[in-house]
Amino acid sequence: MSDKPSVLFVCVHNAGRSQMAAAWLTHLAGDRVEVRSAGSNPGTSVNPAAVEAMAEVGIDISAETPKILTVDAVKESDVCITMGCGDTCPVFPGKRYLDWPLEDPAGQGVEAVRPIRDEIKTLIEGLIAEIAPEKTA
Repeated sequence: MSDKPSVLFVCVHNAGRSQMAAAWLTHLAGDRVEVRSAGSNPGTSVNPAAVEAMAEVGIDISAETPKILTVDAVKESDVCITMGCGDTCPVFPGKRYLDWPLEDPAGQGVEAVRPIRDEIKTLIEGLIAEIAPEKTA
């Protein structure tokens, strides 16, 4: 990995789990990590319950839009993480692939999305500790 690792979050619609994961990683790691998210069949907008759940913790994802998964996005990423949604990434040597088995927030209210949001945060904190720990003086 380079000095600044890059992470790609993939979920079929890129409207819930992958958007929340990308937002958490950006929020918690700042500029220490390059963050992308995409889906093989992106939705038309981010899940409103995911937007609301993230707003509750002070993270605004309301301006995000689902993006299509491209081969280039995978090539440019050091770590590719699928979100338990059955989506797959093109496989390239030297890339790290993870699958986080997370419940699908689609069609659920914010009450159901909160625990998913919190589980994603925990996973992101572990990922940051591994790939981009804070440098100490």
